This record gives sequence, structure tokens and C-alpha cells, in this order.
Amino acid sequence: MKLNQKKDNRNLSLSEKQQMRSSIVRLHLKGKKGVEIVDLLGVNKNTVVTVLKQYRKGGMEAVRLREPGACTGQGRVLSPEQEKSVKGMIRDRRPEQLKLDFALWSRQAVVLLIEQQFGISMPVRTVGDYLKRWGFTLQKPLKRAYEQQPAAVRKWLDEQYPEIEQSAAREGAEIHWADQTAVQNTDVRMKGYAPRGCTPGLRVHTRRERLSMMSSVTNRGKVSWMLTGGSFNADKVIEFMEALISDSPHKVYLILDNLRVHHCHPVKQWAEQHSDRIAMHYLPSYSPELNPDELLNADLKKVLRKKVPVRTAAKMKDAVRDHMQGLSNDQDRVRSFFNAPTVRYAA
Repeated sequence: MKLNQKKDNRNLSLSEKQQMRSSIVRLHLKGKKGVEIVDLLGVNKNTVVTVLKQYRKGGMEAVRLREPGACTGQGRVLSPEQEKSVKGMIRDRRPEQLKLDFALWSRQAVVLLIEQQFGISMPVRTVGDYLKRWGFTLQKPLKRAYEQQPAAVRKWLDEQYPEIEQSAAREGAEIHWADQTAVQNTDVRMKGYAPRGCTPGLRVHTRRERLSMMSSVTNRGKVSWMLTGGSFNADKVIEFMEALISDSPHKVYLILDNLRVHHCHPVKQWAEQHSDRIAMHYLPSYSPELNPDELLNADLKKVLRKKVPVRTAAKMKDAVRDHMQGLSNDQDRVRSFFNAPTVRYAA
């Protein structure tokens, strides 16, 4: 059928354009001349000439259209092998292990790593594009003490805690993870929006008010806590443990860190005298990340920092009590603390 009006090919989809180009070649192979193809398909003469020229040069593969834009990997500075090598190094090793003076991997650190390994100088922004493409994101690190012994942590995870868990199951005991923390009214680290160049102001109190809290959590969502105005000495720790066993119908397996007061003679003597109601166990040294109660403390401080700083110890105590009472009534939220990777062993 002859068409009197030429088509506007600019609005055609990629597949429609490809079909049109294939039709040009097919009609050419049937012996149709260029003018006839123009009339039959309603296309521009230059399009017919271009398609047939491509066909004669490279066959149907040369006629085939491709998606616009650069091909995957085109224009990248690093080869696939180099990319794989860099990804492996920043995933498995720290900068200091590769003689780079950085605590963590930053874009600048990766720039120097690439230059060190391959002699390739790359802009910081380009390295940022590579990191994003590889799935690396900027994250707050989990802090580890230099004094921590990895072998002791592995033993705790692989042997000691499973034994505690089995023993608690035999005795029908509850496992509590306990910790101590301090809150104060001068700890203000919140952020707020304001016009660019106009830093917001915040009124803070110069008189420091401080409270100490000892708390414990279970993986079933139970929370126990006690506040005091001073630090937790042996008497206060014993008072907390007395309340803990009084509140529990089962024997308590209490897991603590290695704070000196937890190991002092009065505390251990009291625990031995009440061994039918409580058994004390200790986390590996310098390993707070293994304690789920640390996440409860972090949750408390995060909430308090967002509120208007209080002036008096009484108001601060009320704020802490309100939050802790809310946690006591929200077992799902407490159980969610055990979803963190470092304490999932305890879930």
C-alpha cells in the first residue's frame, strides 16, 4: 500500500524503529528500489540510504539499534580485575594494615589505596561513584577496644554462652543481661533544621545533674531497672540483685561485664549465699557490644537528648522513669534490641 504522508520517526519507540529498519532491508532484498521503499513505508529517503549503507557494510547486526547511553563498564578507569581487588581490600582489611594513615576507609583513603596499588590517580568524586556502585555506604563504626581478646570472644560465643543457655534451660532459669549507665542534663547532642548560614541556638544548663541507673533485659522483653543519685557501689549492686530475684518467680542467671564492683567480695559473697536464686556470669573483657542491655542504655540516651534539657535532678529522674516505664510495657521493643548483629546470639 502506498503512503502519501511521511512518518515522523522521532516519536517511535526503539522496537518500532527497529521494525522499520528491518522492513527497509527486507524490501531491499525483494528487489525494491530506494524510492519505492520510501513510498511504501513513508520514511525519509535519508533513513533508507543510511540503513542500506549499514546493511551492506555489516549485515543485519549493523542495522540493529541499541539502547542509548554508554555500555556497562564503558569509560571506567579501573579494569574489572582491579575493581575486584580494591573491593576485597577495603572489605577485609583496615587502612592501617595497608600502611595508610586512616582509621577507617574514606573516599580519600581509597584514592590513595588505588594510587598505591595501581599507580592510578583518581578524583575523590569518581571514587565515591565507584564505592556507591559497589554497594559501600558511609557507616558509623562499631567500636572495639584494643585490649579485647578475639579468642575470648569466640570462646564466649561458641562455648561459654551455649553452656549457660543449656544450664538455664535445665534449671528453668531466666537469663538477664545487666549493665550500668549514667545520664546527665548537660549531654546535649541533638540537631535541628535552620536556614543555611543561621546556626540554631539552644539554651543549656551549666549546673550538672547526674543520675546512675542499673538495668537488665531478657530476650523475652522483660526489663528491670533501678536509679540512684551516686555511683553503683557494692551495696547498690546487691540491692539491685535482691530486687531482681524478688521480682522473678524463677532462678536468675545474671550476665554482667567486668566492672570492678561486679567482682568485689561483698557482691560475690552475697551471690554465693543466694546461689539457689541467682548465678552470676561475666562477659569477655572489653566486649560491651555483646551485652544487649547496652542497646537499652543507648535507646534511653537517644530519647533524652531530643528533649528540652532539664534543670533539676528530680525532673531528670522523672524523664528517665517515664521512658523506662514505657519500655517495661513494650516487650516487642525490648526484644528488638536482640536483633542487633552483635547480640543476636542471645536472641
